[in-house]
Amino acid sequence: MTYRKGASMGDQWPPAPFDRAYQRMREHDAWYVGNPEHLATFYGRGPVVHTRPAQYRGGLVGAVSRFFWGRPVSPRGQQRTRLHVPLASDIATASADLLFAEPPRITVENSATQSRLDEIVNTPGVHSALLEAAEVAAALGGVYLRVVWDADIARHAMLDAVDADAAVPEWRWRELSAVTFWQTLDGTDGATVLRHLERHEPGRIMHSLYLGTDDELGRPIPLTEHPSTAWTARVVDADGAIDTGTRRLTANYVPNIRPSREWRSVPALKPLGRSDFDGVEPLFDALDETYSSWMRDVRLAKARLLVPAGYLQPLGGPGAGAVFDDDQEIFTELNMLTGRGDGSPPITPSQFAIRVREHRETVEQITHDVLRAAGYSPSTFGELNGATGITATEVTDRRELSETTRDKKSRYWQAALGPLAGALLDVDRAVFGGAGIGLDETPLVDFGDQAQPDPAELARTAQTLLAAEAASTDVRVRLVHPDWDDDQVAAEVAAILAETGRTVPDPATFRGPDQAGGASDGMGTGPGQ
Repeated sequence: MTYRKGASMGDQWPPAPFDRAYQRMREHDAWYVGNPEHLATFYGRGPVVHTRPAQYRGGLVGAVSRFFWGRPVSPRGQQRTRLHVPLASDIATASADLLFAEPPRITVENSATQSRLDEIVNTPGVHSALLEAAEVAAALGGVYLRVVWDADIARHAMLDAVDADAAVPEWRWRELSAVTFWQTLDGTDGATVLRHLERHEPGRIMHSLYLGTDDELGRPIPLTEHPSTAWTARVVDADGAIDTGTRRLTANYVPNIRPSREWRSVPALKPLGRSDFDGVEPLFDALDETYSSWMRDVRLAKARLLVPAGYLQPLGGPGAGAVFDDDQEIFTELNMLTGRGDGSPPITPSQFAIRVREHRETVEQITHDVLRAAGYSPSTFGELNGATGITATEVTDRRELSETTRDKKSRYWQAALGPLAGALLDVDRAVFGGAGIGLDETPLVDFGDQAQPDPAELARTAQTLLAAEAASTDVRVRLVHPDWDDDQVAAEVAAILAETGRTVPDPATFRGPDQAGGASDGMGTGPGQ
């Protein structure tokens, strides 16, 4: 939906077809947050029952009952503990860690511009913000980044992240051409909703305030009507726009991963990408059901004694109840019609078995299936199936699936961060007088290698190459220090040769006294000297 000042009360919000995408995002958000009440509300106990179209085949009630979290607690009054396992949030956190545990490096050719870029973007604060954005992106399917500035906060332009369920994008050839961010403001009653819309177009940002309802955008009202938007009224032009000082779009979208299986036939939703939770929601639900069953076994396996009423001590009279004292050593025998063969009333112990092995194996299998479907290796989560004493190479092999997923995701971030960093430098130059960048230049984004090689393993490899005379000192130094430049490598090679006493003249370039026509250069001794 494009920005329009003359919107009417009949405008649907969120606009179609993004309402369908937001519905799925709400489902994934429920798993990401992991609140049992939210899950139970989403899957059936709330005022609205949420199901997929295919679930209607067996009837609405049957569709809800297919999910553990959608089943009603029955019979009434029976205790049933529902336990949630936060595997979904663990996956989102692991995705972000794989991408940004080692921060990327954004570079340009001009040294002055690079210094300004380091001051603005290559900072711990921005790297932490990207880490947070990547975690939410893994859950919702993507995240938006935008350029903002506030001279009261910082004397430079800044990067800000917006969750995927708070924006309406517009695409051209699967590239973001414009986007409208929206935010529901406080201070409205239950019947009306105030929304602040911030639309980014190449060269300008437009602000507007709408008064509507939960599912309708409503009518535009002055920006001064709410404290959160009053500041924009002082800086926008007659069209409600702010000039950004750049022809680039001051926002970009980072898909978590593509293609989006569910939306591949919906052009407006196809570029959104997919969540790490896409397609594994039933497995999340089955995992919670298994853990809840396991905990039910634990609860039912508590030791209990079934005793005759005559062994109970009354608590003060009729209707006050009674209690059994398990420390009492002598009980008064009563005349009873029931009991053991000798006529004594029975005390029957009750303690059920806990099916630990069955539950654990089921949990492990479901977890393995979830991680494989999401594109992660179990070893990323510390699961090595009990293996001990494995080598660094074996650990790397077991992380291969996670590394592949990380490489795929990093390319989407590279494609988005580079152009947005260019727009950031443009805005910074226009607003704060910072060092700019060429109109056709795009900063480079390097994520580097996520898997850090084991120093001990590299040392053993270097020693093997030395023993086999298969690599020079220069090659071995570069193997152990892959991040060093040529000068660092040359200095280290010279130091090694000096320490080992192997600093000798190169036979190909050495010239003795007879060849040089003079005295030796003092670099060494030749034959016969």
